[in-house]
Amino acid sequence: EVQLVESGGDLVQAGGSLRLSCAASGFTFDDYAIGWFRQAPGKEREGVSCISNKHGNTFYKDSVKGRFTISSHNAENTVYLQMDSLKPEDTAVYYCAATYSYCSFQAALYENDHWGQGTQVTVSS
Repeated sequence: EVQLVESGGDLVQAGGSLRLSCAASGFTFDDYAIGWFRQAPGKEREGVSCISNKHGNTFYKDSVKGRFTISSHNAENTVYLQMDSLKPEDTAVYYCAATYSYCSFQAALYENDHWGQGTQVTVSS
């Protein structure tokens, strides 16, 4: 059974930092890509960052480049999203999701049961 558990969300002031964690189990971690998505109230879910453990590459949404850093710790089966210089527009529920091999920012390409429950990030101005 695939399980993804996010943690690390919190209320933070603009300019602050948070580190989100995504602990994964139930699949061969080294063969998968892990994506971070977020969904703000009234908006569609959007891809924020992704790392492919299989191919060793990373991707970022333009608006977070230079502020967010994704990393994968294979021994821990955990992916981290370090978020610095946070802005109020980063406020959302953040989800991690797993897909085989290649990264994608298309949420529909991730199987329904390959998502975590989400963690709330709130950035106050």
